[in-house]
Amino acid sequence: MSKKAQSKKIKVGNVTFDVVNTTILVIVLLIVLYPLYYVLIASFSNPDLVLTGKIFLLPKGFQTESYERVFSNPEIMQGYLNSILYTLVGTCINLAVTLSGGYALSRRDLRGRKGFVIFFTFTMFFGGGTVPTYMLVRKLHLLNTFWAMVIPNAMSVWNLILCRNFFEGNIPSELLEVAQIDGCRNGYFFYRIVLPLSKALIAVMVLFYAVGHWNSYMQPLLYLSDRTKYPLQLVLKNILISSQPDASLAGMNDRAEMYKQTEMLKYALVVVSSAPMIVLYPFVQKYFVQGVMVGSVKG
Repeated sequence: MSKKAQSKKIKVGNVTFDVVNTTILVIVLLIVLYPLYYVLIASFSNPDLVLTGKIFLLPKGFQTESYERVFSNPEIMQGYLNSILYTLVGTCINLAVTLSGGYALSRRDLRGRKGFVIFFTFTMFFGGGTVPTYMLVRKLHLLNTFWAMVIPNAMSVWNLILCRNFFEGNIPSELLEVAQIDGCRNGYFFYRIVLPLSKALIAVMVLFYAVGHWNSYMQPLLYLSDRTKYPLQLVLKNILISSQPDASLAGMNDRAEMYKQTEMLKYALVVVSSAPMIVLYPFVQKYFVQGVMVGSVKG
């Protein structure tokens, strides 16, 4: 086979691969995105048309009553505020503990470094469980308090390991030696040199922890009894459950109307509860390869 024919065959093969690969990725993208898009258009559509399966690509019977009902509910607004506070304060605590701990474990001059690594790694596979954790929170007098939502999960060991690996692979020891020659102490070096060089890692940690706090459900369910302290996820759960029709208390027409109202609220609630994280994600997505991949591969 001549070089020209061989080159042409390789070119055809590359084009075929690109076409097949692109087609598969587009199909996967549509499969992933369409349910999200459907929830959005269903939240603006007439619930009767949604229930009869007449909504496919565009909203029909456009209405905003579902969103008006959602935002007119004082519990939802209080839950939104609570979730924002839990997310902001909790994420700040997470960053302070995880970044400082990861940097400490990345220092090879830390005494007992291997022992600390083994200790933290052990907790990834073996935990006390729900009941012992609840008893600990109760003994610390954190039940039904703001701190019950941010202290028990102040650090993720997996994120700690990512931070340690990132610091080991991106902060050269020579930089520390030069700083120490100039009289720089460890704390000053961490806050003024290490953190500014770790913006990608910080962005990824912010997203990981913020999403965890925003979607927190079991923790408030276990530790909170005051409804004014409920986060958004727990408020939405209570609203949806209270909106379910009860066959023993309502007639057929009443149950049908209640079910329709529940469906109308359901899609709007999904959009409302997901919007903040969807808005946050594009701002930190570009740091994922630099932050997560470097941190995981280097280890």
